[in-house]
Amino acid sequence: MTAILRPAVAMVLLLTALLGIAMPLAMTGIAGLVFPDQAGGSLIRRDGRVVGSALIGQAFTGPRYFHPRPSATAPEPYNAAAGAASQLGPTSAALLDSVRQRVAAVGGPTVPADAATASGSGLDPHISPENAARQIARVAQARGLPEDRLAALVAQHIEGRELGLLGEPRVNVLRLNLALDALAGT
Repeated sequence: MTAILRPAVAMVLLLTALLGIAMPLAMTGIAGLVFPDQAGGSLIRRDGRVVGSALIGQAFTGPRYFHPRPSATAPEPYNAAAGAASQLGPTSAALLDSVRQRVAAVGGPTVPADAATASGSGLDPHISPENAARQIARVAQARGLPEDRLAALVAQHIEGRELGLLGEPRVNVLRLNLALDALAGT
């Protein structure tokens, strides 16, 4: 019996050490060397301090900033520890009510989908160029800036599709708002 168990236990321990410890440590080390920014969380710094991550949305409020898409995390928005889908399906009355409330809050005849719906994780840091363009008039009025100047700033911050075909064009709200603050500072 031990002739069968000893090699089996040895293989389990060996493979656990190799695939469960050594391989993840090696991949983490390689990622840190090859992609240091991404491996470090894609942190965005201003004046030497971390102001956020390019991968996690932040709750910008008030008329002076571009607003992100709604967050599905509760009780506080954009809480990375609570990132998960709402689990509400397309026939859910609760989902329909929340979308109706968001559309009413945004107002207007047409509302970009990402202005009224949360992303799957509830942490998406991006909005569509249409959603950003829709907010230009509000931000321009609140900051006393010309709309065409803000439109140019939004155009500069549109990120294209990955590899030219994956995903949709998008605008990172944190980067756009930091550029907006820098523009206002000049």
